[in-house]
Amino acid sequence: MIPIQDKAMGGLLPDRHPTADFFVCDIFNASPKDDLGSMEHPIFSLATRPDRRELSYEHNGTQVRVTPSVKGRATIHDKDILIYCVSQLMAAMNAGRAVSRTLHLRAHDLLVATNRDTSGDSYARLREAFERLVGTRITTNMETGGLETTRGFGLLESWEIVRKSRGGRMVSVTVTLSDWLFRAVLSKSVLTLSRDYFRLRKPLERRIYELARKHCGRQPEWRISVGVLHKKSGSTAPVRVFRAALRRMIVDAHLPEYDMTEDVGDLIVFTRRAIVVDAKDAPLVSDNARAAAKMLEPGADVYALEAEWRSWWVTSGRKRMRDADAAFVGWVQARKRS
Repeated sequence: MIPIQDKAMGGLLPDRHPTADFFVCDIFNASPKDDLGSMEHPIFSLATRPDRRELSYEHNGTQVRVTPSVKGRATIHDKDILIYCVSQLMAAMNAGRAVSRTLHLRAHDLLVATNRDTSGDSYARLREAFERLVGTRITTNMETGGLETTRGFGLLESWEIVRKSRGGRMVSVTVTLSDWLFRAVLSKSVLTLSRDYFRLRKPLERRIYELARKHCGRQPEWRISVGVLHKKSGSTAPVRVFRAALRRMIVDAHLPEYDMTEDVGDLIVFTRRAIVVDAKDAPLVSDNARAAAKMLEPGADVYALEAEWRSWWVTSGRKRMRDADAAFVGWVQARKRS
């Protein structure tokens, strides 16, 4: 849950750790490739209070039933934990290391990487989030890793505090992901998120960004009716209230990467925001790297690809890199697979 002092403030959450290296590894979000996945369907609660309602959802042949525990359904902010876990797994896989469903995490690193404060209350809220993720049960026929199975599972299979500080605060924790989520990671069915995702204060803003990222992606625009967007978002507000919230979001313009506009026919249009990159800060690539990119994407404008990669570098937190050529070619390879 969001701290009370953050709820009272308007706009984006502050960048709590501006000098930290958030992106020791790239931040990714699990989303089954070429299929309606966890970013598409409303698994997580948008409520700011315990949500104990069971969710039943069906769209285009995909069924999802989400059953909360007595602690309530896992929230969109609890999902930060899964985003962090998937980012660690993807970084390990990209480095050629073996991975498993069980991860050993430092609680402080998780809090910093997801733009949370590191006070004692934050560790208590982190524990509550773990409990909701384990307690929330999903029954679905969604595909992951090319497999469609109808089964029930928790968002996390288990978690355990491995070490505490003298004051009782968790220091390190072991987390075991569900097999469903782990299959999505192994198949590299992931999408990169903007670092500013973690600064979005309102649950609905986070959910709408997810949908825009999933559907608009690198396309110039994505159009969707308010009614379908309402269904996909998982909002429990009446459509008229939901529409008013969308109009507020259009005015606030907080979504990373995308602009929202309203169009005739009760449509919402998402367009990818143009990003101007300061050439002094942007990493440079060689002609050899451009040639390698051209071989991977024969029909593409390699200089346009380079400009897009630089824009991605800015939005993903200006990650420090040892080899810009290798990073650029690797990004083109990942882009081709997505």
